Amino acid sequence: MSEEFEIDLDDLKRRMDGAISALRTEFASLRTGRASASMLEPVMVEAYGQKTPINQVGTVNVPEPRMVTINVWDKALVGPVEKAIRESGLGINPQLNGTIIMLPIPELNEERRKDLTRVAAQYAEHARVSVRNVRRDGMDQLKKAKSDGMSEDDHKIWSDEVQDLTNSFIGQVDDALENKQAEIMQV
Repeated sequence: MSEEFEIDLDDLKRRMDGAISALRTEFASLRTGRASASMLEPVMVEAYGQKTPINQVGTVNVPEPRMVTINVWDKALVGPVEKAIRESGLGINPQLNGTIIMLPIPELNEERRKDLTRVAAQYAEHARVSVRNVRRDGMDQLKKAKSDGMSEDDHKIWSDEVQDLTNSFIGQVDDALENKQAEIMQV
C-alpha cells in the first residue's frame, strides 16, 4: 500500500495571491493623469523622527478629477510633507494653502504615458517571476515527495495542479497589466 503524499496547494495559492496584491499596490502608485489618493501610498514623510506614510499625518482627499488635497494635522509637518512629495518622483508640484497641500495633477503627454506603460510592464514581470518562484517551490516539494516514494501518477496529477494554478495567476497578472496599460494610454 503506497503512502499518501500531498502538497499544500492552499499555501501556494496564498503566496501567489500575495504577488498579485503587491502588483495591484504597485499599479495604484502609477499616475494615470487622473487624481487618486492611492498614488501617495508609497510616499513616506520624515515625521517625529521616523518615516511615516502620508495618510498618517493628514487627510488625503480627491475633491476633483485632477486634484488631490492633503489636510496636514500638525502645522509643523506641512514642510516635511511638501518636501516628501517633491522628492517622491511623482512629478507633481505641491501648492500650499495653510495646512492644506494641493496637488494639481497635470495632463500626461504621450512620451510620459509610454514610459509609464513600460514601468507597468516591469511591475508585471516582477509579479510573474514571484508566481514562478512559488511554482518552483511547489515542484521542489513534489520532487522530494517523489523521492520519498510518491507514485508517478500522483506526481503527474500534482504537478499538473501546480502548473494550472501557476497559469491561472500568470493570466491574472497579464489581465491586470493589460487593464493598467489601457488606463494609462486613455486620453
